[in-house]
Parts: sequence; C-alpha cells; structure tokens
Amino acid sequence: MVEKSKIGGAYSESAMELAGIGTRFAAYFIDGILLGVVAIAALMLLMLVFGTSTGFLMQFLALVIYVGYYWYFWTRRDGQTPGKSALGIQVVKADGTEISDVDAIIRAIGYQVSSLVFCLGYIWAIFDQNNQSWHDKLARTYVVRKDSASHTVRV
Repeated sequence: MVEKSKIGGAYSESAMELAGIGTRFAAYFIDGILLGVVAIAALMLLMLVFGTSTGFLMQFLALVIYVGYYWYFWTRRDGQTPGKSALGIQVVKADGTEISDVDAIIRAIGYQVSSLVFCLGYIWAIFDQNNQSWHDKLARTYVVRKDSASHTVRV
C-alpha cells in the first residue's frame, strides 16, 4: 500500500506490505477463541443472574461484546487485536492512518456481511489484488504487516 504524506509542501511515499490471507485467517482464529471465552463467561453470568429465559438479551450482549472487542482494539490499540498483534499485522485506512470509531464499527458489522453467504466475503480476498474482504471494502481498510515496506497496494 502506498502511503503519501505531505512534508514541507512535497509528498513523500512509503509502502506497506499487505498481510497474507493465511496470516489474516490465523489472527481471526486467535481472536475468535478469545472472544468465545469472554462471550461464554458473560453469557453464563447472565444466565445465573436472569435465568434461561433471556434469549434476546443474550443475543444482544453477544453482539455488544463482539463489536466492542473489535472497536476497542482497532481504535485504541493501534489497529491490532490480540490475534493481529501476535502475528504482526494491523488494520489501517487506505492512506495508512488509524481507523476511526465509525470505521471500526462498520468493519466489525461487515464481518457478519462477509460471512452471510458461504463466507463469500472472506473468500473474495483470495482473488482481490489488495487482499481485501468485503468488510475491508465497506470500511475502506487494509490489513498490513506492521512496520513493513515492500508490496504496494494499487488504490
């Protein structure tokens, strides 16, 4: 990905290496395990407090945990969830800057969109020249290697 920044009236360019599909999947898998543990603990606590007749409340809490997890790490932790951090990748905007709160929420909900029909949104990244899944396209984000400089994105 080519990042342009204006320095003293002139533009300088630096390149960021796109994260590979396998690395992205591994990071998502790690985050899924962590999210699963947190969600199960929260939902068990909810069942202890309110009983088993809390279906809607449990679904709502699961969504809040899911979106909140990604929002927090993408916006407050340098675009890196624990899975992405472990594998040295991060989420950035097309210009290389950090994503905003709105971008993070769109991207987190976009995960659900990418999963809707046989995970076609995720499979899309295999064929996309910039390794972007549907949620990346929705939020205008890229997943790149942290502190890298080799493969460029064509935007």
